[in-house]
Amino acid sequence: MAKGYGRPPMGRKGGKGMGMPGGLNMDMIKQAQKMQADMERTQAELQEKEYTATAGGGVVSATVDGKHTVKALTIDPEAVDPEDVEMLQDMVIAAVNEAIRAAIEDMSTSMGKITSGMNLPF
Repeated sequence: MAKGYGRPPMGRKGGKGMGMPGGLNMDMIKQAQKMQADMERTQAELQEKEYTATAGGGVVSATVDGKHTVKALTIDPEAVDPEDVEMLQDMVIAAVNEAIRAAIEDMSTSMGKITSGMNLPF
C-alpha cells in the first residue's frame, strides 16, 4: 500500500474542505476585521480631539489636534519681555511639545486597549 493512501491530501481536514493557511480560522479573521474597524474608528476620533498644555506657570498655552497640528497658541502679555525673547521661545516650544506628547500618549493608550497586548508598534 502506498504511503499516505486513504488519507486526505495535505491542507484538508477530513476531506471536508481546505483549511485556512497558517492555522487561521474564520473566527480569527472576524476578530482581525473587527479590530481593524475599531482601530480606524478610534484613529479618526483621536485625530479630532484637541490636547492643550501650558508652560511657564501657565503664561504660554498650546493646543494641538490628534494630527499634531497646532490649533491655538496663547501667550500672556506679561510673558513678553523684549529683553528675553529666548525665554518666551523656550516656553512656546515646551508647551507645544507637551501637547504633542499628550496626543501621542492618548493614541498609544487607545490603540493598546484595542490590540489588548498584541505587542504592536502603536
